[in-house]
Amino acid sequence: MAAAAVDSAMEVVPALAEEAAPEAAGLSCLVNLPGEVLEYILCSGSLTAADIGRVSSTCRRLRELCQSSGKVWKEQFRVRWPSLMKHYSPTDYVNWLEEYKVRQKAGLEARKIVASFSKRFFSEHVPCNGFSDIENLEGPEIFFEDELVCILNMEGRKALTWKYYAKKILYYLRQQKILNNLKAFLQQPDDYESYLEGAVYIDQYCNPLSDISLKDIQAQIDNIVELVCKTLRGMNSRHPSLAFKAGESSMIMEIELQSQVLDAMNYVLYDQLKFKGNRMDYYNALNLYMHQVLIRRTGIPISMSLLYLTIARQLGVPLEPVNFPSHFLLRWCQGAEGATLDIFDYIYIDAFGKGKQLTVKECEYLIGQHVTAALYGVVNVKKVLQRMVGNLLSLGKREGIDQSYQLLRDSLDLYLAMYPDQVQLLLLQARLYFHLGIWPEKVLDILQHIQTLDPGQHGAVGYLVQHTLEHIERKKEEVGVEVKLRSHEKHRDVCYSIGLIMKHKRYGYNCVIYGWDPTCMMGHEWIRNMNVHSLPHGHHQPFYNVLVEDGSCRYAAQENLEYNVEPQEISHPDVGRYFSEFTGTHYIPNAELEIRYPEDLESVYETVQNIYSAKKEDIE
Repeated sequence: MAAAAVDSAMEVVPALAEEAAPEAAGLSCLVNLPGEVLEYILCSGSLTAADIGRVSSTCRRLRELCQSSGKVWKEQFRVRWPSLMKHYSPTDYVNWLEEYKVRQKAGLEARKIVASFSKRFFSEHVPCNGFSDIENLEGPEIFFEDELVCILNMEGRKALTWKYYAKKILYYLRQQKILNNLKAFLQQPDDYESYLEGAVYIDQYCNPLSDISLKDIQAQIDNIVELVCKTLRGMNSRHPSLAFKAGESSMIMEIELQSQVLDAMNYVLYDQLKFKGNRMDYYNALNLYMHQVLIRRTGIPISMSLLYLTIARQLGVPLEPVNFPSHFLLRWCQGAEGATLDIFDYIYIDAFGKGKQLTVKECEYLIGQHVTAALYGVVNVKKVLQRMVGNLLSLGKREGIDQSYQLLRDSLDLYLAMYPDQVQLLLLQARLYFHLGIWPEKVLDILQHIQTLDPGQHGAVGYLVQHTLEHIERKKEEVGVEVKLRSHEKHRDVCYSIGLIMKHKRYGYNCVIYGWDPTCMMGHEWIRNMNVHSLPHGHHQPFYNVLVEDGSCRYAAQENLEYNVEPQEISHPDVGRYFSEFTGTHYIPNAELEIRYPEDLESVYETVQNIYSAKKEDIE
């Protein structure tokens, strides 16, 4: 009977939503239903926010059911933006109608800004002040971020340009927030020993588009602690660690009881869960990200040590970090409390080596050299983070020349957040931005800061200042957009068009064309270094700007390219900068690229028709 009432009412509600003056009989049928049935109908998901607004204006009872802080508007908000619900506490009073309006407005603002970026920044890297509009937005930042995530998660292979700039904006917003949190964290007193929290900030900064939180990582570690407790219970059912409550920071003083904890930890981590040091792929940045260490169950000495340290301390074993050269270690005190201790009063634990316990001599054997007693000392959180970021910095310097150097840029940001007056790293940052051709104004600011810190760097600073100013002047002198028409006589030899998926005849890589020149436009030195004169047609032939599947951008001679008979998407981070959609056979240029090559799209359609349609007919 109740089900029939619901079905009948469900037919009435849309009619009420559509008609300005509903029939009295239909309205009476609806409002006479029990309150829980009415609420169920209004929360069923069949009505839009506009429908709810119109329904609530029909009578007092429906208006009361659709009150702004009630279940109906909460459900509207939840269905529309489910990922935002984690930011609300069940006990909080929330005006859901107002939240809906604010989130809707933030979404419209976000889309307006994303749409403007391609036109404003197509010809250059987004400048430092390019995000100023975003920083001045009204309303909660989480709403703006959520809309950017919605854009990134749009299905299909369309809206590539929107996704490209939404990703850049989201990357910037989250990194700025994380960097501010890290700087506040570093202001904590030296006895604040949340090593895991600091490591998570580093992880978040280098992976701002991933959903990483201290809460989630701590929950995973808590699960490991539970497994250790289960093993420990089998060894000693009265062990004091088993009575610890979540969040407690009690320490066990008896060495034998501490030893039982470490034995249980070693069994769970290395035998049961199969954690291990990553000897096969040691120089991989993933080894330093705590969320990846937990997922992949592998890492390098410092990340494995932080995991081991966190678990041990939760179970009452006061291990301490040791910034040992070449191999990060932990130390475990064996001496009496209050006694004067030296390095021989500790056992050193190698978390990378399955929790092996080492003497001083064995530590030196591990790295193959004798070290002073000072290097066995404990280090604070900032020094631990400095070493982690230093490792990332070293890895960033190893990136190939065709890459974006994102890891190097991120690790420089992190290191300079901790030590802002490191002259050599400031100089490296200025050189990196200069090399990438980005943010010339910021380069000048960095160089001015270096000159203030160390006037002895005048030579290096002066060189960079001169060339950066020249770069800025050249930008000012640039004229409007250069339009290339295929129908022009000087372009008669150009065979391929932007958006086509090509294959390099010699090197075999797949790529997509995003620009072309009637002849090689590079300088004599590049032509000589690339041995262009050895080509049958030399530099007097069309050359193409291509995005390659390995993430690089190259300049290829026409005679070295051929159609890719099995076209596929090109996994390149800049595809969205130039193209709006992948059709399955080719890319469609976005509005800005089409302005520059207005006749290419028609040529692409002809090529696709001739090449791929003919192939399809042959197969059939």
